[in-house]
Amino acid sequence: MATSGRITTPFTAESTAAEVVAGIDLGGRRVVVTGASSGIGVETARALAGAGAEVTLAVRDVEAGRWTADDIVAAMGNKEIHVAPLDLADRASVAAFVAGWDGPLHILVNNAGVMATPELRTPEGWELQFATNHLGHFAVASGLRGALAAAGGARVVSVSSSGHLRSPVVFSDIHFRERAYEPWAAYGQSKTANVLFAVEATRRWADDGITVNALMPGAIATRLQRHISTEDLDRLRGQINAPALVWKSVEQGAATSVLLATSPLLDGIGGRYFEDCNEALPNTPGVRGGVAAYALDPEAAARLWDVTVDTLT
Repeated sequence: MATSGRITTPFTAESTAAEVVAGIDLGGRRVVVTGASSGIGVETARALAGAGAEVTLAVRDVEAGRWTADDIVAAMGNKEIHVAPLDLADRASVAAFVAGWDGPLHILVNNAGVMATPELRTPEGWELQFATNHLGHFAVASGLRGALAAAGGARVVSVSSSGHLRSPVVFSDIHFRERAYEPWAAYGQSKTANVLFAVEATRRWADDGITVNALMPGAIATRLQRHISTEDLDRLRGQINAPALVWKSVEQGAATSVLLATSPLLDGIGGRYFEDCNEALPNTPGVRGGVAAYALDPEAAARLWDVTVDTLT
């Protein structure tokens, strides 16, 4: 498909991960899914395993990862399910994971994340949501670039959120050292960073045949909301009648990730943002759906890349 024009598919908000991957053979393909011991990460891994891929669950809780792997093997009959420790907020853990990878990598799903946490910082002083959701995934993807290039036509999937509409990346104070900490603003800029990463990585890694796309999975009740108060969650539930946002099952929530990881409709497509299994339209102020212009801004994407490299080196 041409790289211009909005990408649409036969699938919708109601489609499940199993439905979007039906008929696609991933035999011989190697996949990493971060955060694959809970929520949509489990369903993403399950669907990819069901299509025949060798799947590595990169997880902070290894015991939970092993339970998940056993469940996928039992359900799908695919024994090529592995578990590896990965704490995205821990530089040593990221480095160990990257160093431990051997051979090509066809699909990397940057799925793990934290949402609306209290003000927490890594030992380096980085704000935790930005460190986990962006810096950690950037380090993983960059560290595995050689493996992705070796695969030929590799895909990276960057799980963002409509939360990106809450904030651009505030380059003057990314880590809330000067401004008052606000959990949703911190979450929002980390999710904007996920989209900007897709834009710039696709540009930089084009010669390696690597494409990166970002997505909004939808509103799904998972452990991701564990830092949100009951009052805030009830208020959020009450707002779900707004256009473009409905509560989904985890199977539906994983569908767009799996679509971006596997669909032939996305061959050669990168640097875009999807929701409900289709490329998102530009956001209209006051509406939850769509993608903010600042999240696709190539200048901001290039700036974020440079800032990230400086931060990690």
